[in-house]
Amino acid sequence: MMQIQTTENKDLNTLPAKQNLLALSFEEVTLFLSRLGWKRYRSEQVLSWIYKQFAADFESMTNLSKSDRRLLSEKAVLSHLKVVTHQKSSDGTEKFLFELADGKQIETVLIRSEKKRRTLCISSQAGCTLDCNFCLTAQEGLKRNLRVDEIINQFLSVQATLPDEESITNVVLMGMGEPLANLNAVTAACERMISPMGLNLASRRVTVSTAGLIPQIKTLIAGPVSVNLSISLNATTDEIRSRIMPKVNRLYPLKELMAACRALPLPPRRSITFEYVMLSGINDSLEDAARLVQLVKGIQCKINLIPFNAYPGALYQPTPDGQILRFQDWLHQHKIRTTIRKSKGRDILAACGQLTSEFEN
Repeated sequence: MMQIQTTENKDLNTLPAKQNLLALSFEEVTLFLSRLGWKRYRSEQVLSWIYKQFAADFESMTNLSKSDRRLLSEKAVLSHLKVVTHQKSSDGTEKFLFELADGKQIETVLIRSEKKRRTLCISSQAGCTLDCNFCLTAQEGLKRNLRVDEIINQFLSVQATLPDEESITNVVLMGMGEPLANLNAVTAACERMISPMGLNLASRRVTVSTAGLIPQIKTLIAGPVSVNLSISLNATTDEIRSRIMPKVNRLYPLKELMAACRALPLPPRRSITFEYVMLSGINDSLEDAARLVQLVKGIQCKINLIPFNAYPGALYQPTPDGQILRFQDWLHQHKIRTTIRKSKGRDILAACGQLTSEFEN
């Protein structure tokens, strides 16, 4: 079983001389400021500046006195991600390559859709713990899990680049890494996204994706945070899934994964999204579609078909559009909700499966 690493700072007696407020939970921020002699309403002001007004520094917190801002600057910091590159696609997608404090690099993608929907694809690891061989990120291997502040800082950093009238509306943890291999930090970050004290996103607008780590899926669904669950399925037989997703299918083969999905106590009006990357000649036949119908039988779900996004050196080719439509039609005939993801950001390697810290040595 994969070991989950916790990144929360729980012992305030061992805090550094300058505390990074983004590394603390809301309660820990309140406790930290109370030790400075501040009343509770002051912590609410500070949290509002961080999560609602996206303050870059303490000097921006203008409803605090100059002496209070000076004290905060002496005792605390707001961590930032360094932007290494910022690319813009012809379709409006933006990709940010961020550098972390230790020099590791991650990518974050902002996807613009119609009706002012702005979806941020966030990374949870530098590299990835899995070895799915159709995904460019997996070729890096795992460098390390991201801390809570590094996950949430991707949202804050990207939002800070947007004009006042444009806001991030949705978050998907589908960037670099396997989110549920970093469950504690991901759960804490989701709490801050959904909480009225934090980013105040509706829970239905936050999605956590996984390749299928069964124990962590159960923990997530039973936990305090209600989010959308997306599972990267990508095959209808263990033979093919072990070929393209060897590590996770060895740990949790299809029969076990689907049985676990059937048993999940999903909240009302919630369903599982099964992501299915279409690989030409590998998993895209109508026989695959027929097996997929049987696999998801009895599960409250929808299928998201994802055209494979090629990259230099890729082992696979994308399924032709006509075959994707035939595959979708088969699923529709069997009353399964099925969508085809419109890939965005391909020209800057920002689409699904194309993320990598490409400039890192």
